[in-house]
Amino acid sequence: MGKQTIKQAIENTVNEGNKAFVPYIMAGDPSLDDLKSQLLFLQEAGATVIELGLPFSDPVADGPTIQDAGIRALENGTTVKKVLAELKAIRSEIHVPIVLMTYINPLFKYGLTTFFTDSEEAGVDGVIIPDVPLEQRSLIEEHMNQTDIALIQLVTLTSPEERVKRLAKASEGFLYAVTVTGITGARSAVSEKLESFIYTLKKHSSVPVLAGFGISTPDQVKEIASLGDGVIVGSRIVDLLHQKKKEEIKELIQAAVGTENTAI
Repeated sequence: MGKQTIKQAIENTVNEGNKAFVPYIMAGDPSLDDLKSQLLFLQEAGATVIELGLPFSDPVADGPTIQDAGIRALENGTTVKKVLAELKAIRSEIHVPIVLMTYINPLFKYGLTTFFTDSEEAGVDGVIIPDVPLEQRSLIEEHMNQTDIALIQLVTLTSPEERVKRLAKASEGFLYAVTVTGITGARSAVSEKLESFIYTLKKHSSVPVLAGFGISTPDQVKEIASLGDGVIVGSRIVDLLHQKKKEEIKELIQAAVGTENTAI
């Protein structure tokens, strides 16, 4: 089977009657030596796409769980260069698309052209850069356009419809619907506005719509995934990996993708 794009992987999952599940993990937590086994575990558990965080000292969109994971990774000497080198070494064994979640400062430091070239060589399929709004996309466009890497846009509950249309049109791979206002982190309740929000996004988007931020239980996975094409779960996955509770991670993934197509 040839390598699938992010969009293809999600659409294939949806066409099989399931919903996409995108787990987020922090590269280098607890150590980069664990990255291969973590990615293989998530792939075997049925992840559709894997979102891989690059640790950064000032992660403005991340809540305490992911901040702590980033600190652990940085303390273990994790750098962007080391993450990309490790990914490149293991990529042939990982068949699901990989999306990097990062901030603009580490990319400036690395060098934008070099970052996108090295990322493509490492088998990266997409990037999420929360602190580069649509209006500043030109900062990275010329560097990114030399590659096939997708730039995934985030859209929030507070975005006016005109902006939603622009973000939906600009997003590649999938459109990331932020289900809460504020930072990431597990929450107990789901916003009532969410259904109409995702309906609006689906109306304007030519790529799949996935919802994330604050999703932490199998019931929430089922409920929120049913509104769009799937879910992204970060803080809860990071927490469970840290606690070595792999069975609970499998339960979260199965809540979206079902069990019949999952190779456990």
